[in-house]
This record gives sequence, structure tokens and C-alpha cells, in this order.
Amino acid sequence: MEIKIKLKKLDPQAHLPVKQSAGAAGFDLYANETTVIKTGENKLVKTGFSLELPPGFEAQIRSRSGLALKNEVFVLNSPGTIDADYRGEVGVILMNLGDNDFKIKKDDRIAQMIISSLPSVILEEVAELAATPRGEGGFGSTDKK
Repeated sequence: MEIKIKLKKLDPQAHLPVKQSAGAAGFDLYANETTVIKTGENKLVKTGFSLELPPGFEAQIRSRSGLALKNEVFVLNSPGTIDADYRGEVGVILMNLGDNDFKIKKDDRIAQMIISSLPSVILEEVAELAATPRGEGGFGSTDKK
């Protein structure tokens, strides 16, 4: 399935999202500013573009594995969600858990964007739910051996 997503540069110098390989799931997102994220700090980094997603789709913003592994910088609210009706600038909330301040230069790759289709969901309130062997067992309840 192929869908078309419209992108709008909000800054003529902005670097639009790009897939780095034919088999890549995500489009790399690029910083549209130079900034520093101090250790222990989070910051909204602008990308310089907005997009128009078709109804029934979302864009998920995820960490770049290399940035997380090498620098301990990751998308704080991962995955961040861009809804189909949002038309503002795409921003990435980055968190620095590393020991050093992290400098981002304009056009650095800072995150990746995955486009996902969404089913049409109807929530229905009921008096009872179907029983399962797990039941109400929560966090760690399936670790019992």
C-alpha cells in the first residue's frame, strides 16, 4: 500500500524527512536549529516542517538507536504522536540522560518518524468483561514460573 503525505517547509532551509535505506521503516528527522541539551534536561527541538496526514493515519516519533546508545539522548515521550488533524510544526522532545551536555547542530538527525495506519475503534461500556487465565494480574504477573 502506498499513501502520499504532504510536507510543508516552514523554513526554506529545513531538511525534510528522509529514509536512509530502501528497507528502513522510519524517516529520519533533522534538527532545524542549533541548541544544547544539558545533562538531565529535556528540550523541544524544531524540525522546520509540518505535514498533512490522511484520516486514519498517525506519525509516531521515535528515538534513533545510535543517539540513545552512544549519547543517552532519546525521545522523551516515545513514541510521540502526530495526529492526522495537526498542522503545526513537527517538534521532537529530546531528553539527555548522559553525563555530558549534548550539542545539536542544525541538520543533525535527531529522531525517526514512522507512519502508522489506525483502525476505526468504537469504545463500548459494558458491565462485565470476558474472563481470561491472567485475569486482573498486572505488572510482572506473568513472570511467575
